[in-house]
Amino acid sequence: MLVASQSMTAGAIAANFDTARPTVSKHLQILTECELLNQEQHGREVHYHFNPSKMKEVADFVEPFRKFWDDRFNKLEAVMKNYQSNKKS
Repeated sequence: MLVASQSMTAGAIAANFDTARPTVSKHLQILTECELLNQEQHGREVHYHFNPSKMKEVADFVEPFRKFWDDRFNKLEAVMKNYQSNKKS
């Protein structure tokens, strides 16, 4: 994430993507509304910076789903290995 180590303006962030600046601004607005980014006014510029505490909250929420899908993929892998070994026999 670009703003993890330093705050950046919308223009500086947009310069890193091959996307229209209004699209980047819309994404920044959504991330700010979700409190994943904070914004600070510096004169006429708005600087965006990462909110790690909110990201921890998101990671904690997602973790049970990650474990669920890891288990599912592990079971699928076992089934596929069993299928392949039976197919060779």
